[in-house]
Amino acid sequence: MSGLRQAQPADEPAFDSTDDVVGKLRSTGYLADEATATTTFLADRLGKPMLVEGPAGVGKTELARAIAAATGAELVRLQCYEGIDEARALYEWNHAKQILAIQSAGQRDWDQTKDDIFSDEFLLARPLLTAITREDPTVLLIDEIDKADVDIEGLLLEILSDFAITIPEMGTVTAQRRPIVVLTSNANRELSEALKRRCLYLYIDFPDADLEREILASRVPDLPDNLAKELVRIVGVLRGLDIRKKPSVAETIDWGNTLLAMVTGTPEEHDGRISDSMLKRTLGVVLKHKADVVTALRELKLDD
Repeated sequence: MSGLRQAQPADEPAFDSTDDVVGKLRSTGYLADEATATTTFLADRLGKPMLVEGPAGVGKTELARAIAAATGAELVRLQCYEGIDEARALYEWNHAKQILAIQSAGQRDWDQTKDDIFSDEFLLARPLLTAITREDPTVLLIDEIDKADVDIEGLLLEILSDFAITIPEMGTVTAQRRPIVVLTSNANRELSEALKRRCLYLYIDFPDADLEREILASRVPDLPDNLAKELVRIVGVLRGLDIRKKPSVAETIDWGNTLLAMVTGTPEEHDGRISDSMLKRTLGVVLKHKADVVTALRELKLDD
């Protein structure tokens, strides 16, 4: 970053059509449905952020990674959490270095010293400022925005409206190249209407059985089809139970890799059955709470 920046003409779009989105994301291993492809295309073409909401583990964060990989962009991630503040999200000054600079300046005029210490050399850019000031293609992922305090939403309004950041000591920094912005939310709290208005909205739910089998086939290609079909069926049953944490797509993939490692070369591989013993031994791959395991064992009649 070198001083204040002025906006440049719009960049060439990263995607030519929704079909182009589907093809490019598929090349990274991400299988996008029509709604996901359309929202991604519009976010790129219109220069609007996309707010992706849905249960944990359905591929919201992975979508941002896939867009970055498909477009050759750098992924800049802001992981939100309770208590995150402007210094961690936007920027902060390197106070220790500023003090050393003031001490070394001796008897210099304060106005000159101030101009020196409030400059790029002493500015520590955090994810939001980093994404705004990059000149190369960038995907800005603001992950789990619903975990952050409402004040952070207010901070985002200026950035998502004008793709600009005001630094009181330096002025306004305007993006030379707009990043593709993806905000994710697990819907743990309601987001402000002002933030929603600035975004395109996409809801991603757990995939249906056909899509999940396709995802599983792409990520665990050596897993026999009949075994994958049975695995996806059982995961669907688990998601229908009253449990604390439903299995994510990533955990389905982990379970597929687990079964592949454990059953290859046995009769189970060929008849598509997963034995009760195997299920009981490997439930911990997809269920992460004791109460959930107990519920699953009971409902699957494995608690004998």
